[in-house]
Amino acid sequence: MVELSSESAPVQLRVEADQVGMRLDAFLVAHLPAYSRSQICRAVQAGQVQVDGVVHRPACRLKLQQVVTFQLPGVPPAGPRPENIPLDILYEDEAMVAINKASGMVVHPAKGHWSGTLTAALAHHFDRLSQAGGPTRPGIVHRLDRETSGVIVIAKTDAAHMRLAEQFAARTVHKEYFAIVQGVPDRDRDEIDQPIGVHPYHRERMAIRAGHETSRQARTVYEVQERWQRCAMLKALPHTGRTHQIRVHLAHVGCPVLCDRLYSGRSQVTVGELTGSPAAEDLHLRRLALHAHRLRIRHPQSEHGEELEFVAPLPSELTQFVEALRHDTPPRGATRR
Repeated sequence: MVELSSESAPVQLRVEADQVGMRLDAFLVAHLPAYSRSQICRAVQAGQVQVDGVVHRPACRLKLQQVVTFQLPGVPPAGPRPENIPLDILYEDEAMVAINKASGMVVHPAKGHWSGTLTAALAHHFDRLSQAGGPTRPGIVHRLDRETSGVIVIAKTDAAHMRLAEQFAARTVHKEYFAIVQGVPDRDRDEIDQPIGVHPYHRERMAIRAGHETSRQARTVYEVQERWQRCAMLKALPHTGRTHQIRVHLAHVGCPVLCDRLYSGRSQVTVGELTGSPAAEDLHLRRLALHAHRLRIRHPQSEHGEELEFVAPLPSELTQFVEALRHDTPPRGATRR
């Protein structure tokens, strides 16, 4: 049985439209990813989870606006081993921290990535972190892909974690990403509204997939900032938070993010390949051209809905690449919708 802490306040989560029909155990696994489905099932069967105040079976199918209440799991003594890894701290107070995560840093331990993680760095730099995400994910409220850089918020207390997580679940968090894509969109602004589920045969990838039990509604708006001959710079605004969402959606419309090994098939590119300039062949980009540039969220302790905005400056390798594109190729004119 999952051990539960009597000191932690119960957490309540409301079933959103894209979660209707999910099994109760699958819903909980999505919110407590550090725990297996079998552990979650044992907790449900032990009566430690309620739906609208009633205990149900793990296979219970959820309905719109139902409230799932559960006790936060207790924290096993084991957790990430602290590592003295430098962090770019954008903001800190007694409830939360905002970090500018580096590209290449895994957020939490996983198979093949047991050290060098963000959680290991957090364990070294902070004495107090929330435990709501489970023992291997102290403080982690949301995630960024390993190769994506930029803003990620961290909770110091369980109460702050719960309030921050509720905003992500309710989609009231404003998230703005910078991306350089292969290919040139023909519209200045567009919306991609396509469901995302697990890839049918590639275990590392997600896919546009309607009607599958793993599929969830996903919506991304993008705005073109600059166009060149063979690529473009975009601002991407995800309105949902699916795994690889921006990467999958942009690849779906024929404009995968540069250096996206999974969805473009390439892990590096030169300015010369994109501009046709032989002089620029030596300037390589060897990282995913996706950066979580801006995040706006309500402070978890604010009684009046005070909003905080965190901005992570573009990494030097991305700014240098953009400047080289501007130097070697004049921007193309926009094509309006």
